[in-house]
Amino acid sequence: MISLNIIERPNPQDRTAENKFYAQVVATGKTDLERLAYLVSNQSTVREADCYAVILSLLHNIVDELKQGRIVKLDKLGAFQLGIQSEGVATAEEVTASVVKNLRIKFRPDQRMKNQLNLKTVQFTLAE
Repeated sequence: MISLNIIERPNPQDRTAENKFYAQVVATGKTDLERLAYLVSNQSTVREADCYAVILSLLHNIVDELKQGRIVKLDKLGAFQLGIQSEGVATAEEVTASVVKNLRIKFRPDQRMKNQLNLKTVQFTLAE
């Protein structure tokens, strides 16, 4: 079950308009690599330490592939790709690596994951 908070926000386009109330998801904790390795090991015949090592290796290789400019597609999970924010310049000749101001990792979930997480499969409750 997903807990929701109620938050009040102003309209960014019209600060004089009445504030509106919105639902916001409340995180109920964090799951780290050790927990994922534990969960996977309990669902298979692979030991927890081996699961942990494989997940760490996967993360290392995802980063290496992203650094090579590749899209990393993990079937049934989704795709990772690098994105940048850059400064605008007047001419194409002025575009160099120095106009890059920020780097981010973009994730696009696979259709199967989207299908497993939707309004029909998730329940909500208001946080107390």
